[in-house]
Amino acid sequence: SRPRDLSPPRAPKTMADTKLIGFGNPLLDISAVVEQDVLDKWGAKLNDAILAEDKHKPMYAELAESHPVEYIAGGATQNSIRVAQWVMGKPGSTAFVGCVGKDQFGDKLEQAARGDGVNAAYMKHPETPTGTCAVLVKGGERSLVANLSAANCYEISHYETAEIQELVTAANIVYCAGFFLTVSPPTMIALGKHVAEKHKTFCLNLSAPFICQFFKDPLLSVMPYVDFLFGNESEAAEFGKAMGWGEELDVVALKAAAMPKESGSPPPPPPPPP
Repeated sequence: SRPRDLSPPRAPKTMADTKLIGFGNPLLDISAVVEQDVLDKWGAKLNDAILAEDKHKPMYAELAESHPVEYIAGGATQNSIRVAQWVMGKPGSTAFVGCVGKDQFGDKLEQAARGDGVNAAYMKHPETPTGTCAVLVKGGERSLVANLSAANCYEISHYETAEIQELVTAANIVYCAGFFLTVSPPTMIALGKHVAEKHKTFCLNLSAPFICQFFKDPLLSVMPYVDFLFGNESEAAEFGKAMGWGEELDVVALKAAAMPKESGSPPPPPPPPP
């Protein structure tokens, strides 16, 4: 097998202060305001997210040539963790784990996350470039086309390293976007087992309709560990369809809440702030 660099950057002294940890796909967002014909050309729909296919590969360079673009440190989970870090304030209160390439984009992502106070503990792939995501904006709505690249290479062996285990042990809350189900379900199940055993809190976001459509089995393998499930209307409706519950959102919400839990009980309330 190809060599892997499984060592995260040196952990800050505030590792023990980690309250929230996210596992997901770190991506460099390439954002542009576009016209409808651009969306049509690439088969992109507003208020939707898809994984890039071969036909999308030229899009990133074309977008940069034809439109003013903005490069933003992104990825759904990493964005959520950075916002949570801003809310919590104290550096090192949050951590994020995912896979980037050993390249300039990966360095930029790490610098941005650590600059925000997040402990970015990336696996760094020596051969595959850092992932990117086209953010096509029109009329205040957006369409996402993600080329995962290195983000797709995350391995549970990195999760099992002492440094990552120390972060996971310190955290009270785990958050994952459903997008990570396309990459490493074993890591998410390992996280879920830890959360259930230690009576912590596991949060999962459905993220996009295609997760429910095409990754139902890994989704259901993680659901027994989930304490809080997030999703918008279209994602919830698709989850209901996949489960045979219909698309009425109130019905979907009640049935999802009634699904069996590995811990057998709701999560305990979070500790009061210091």
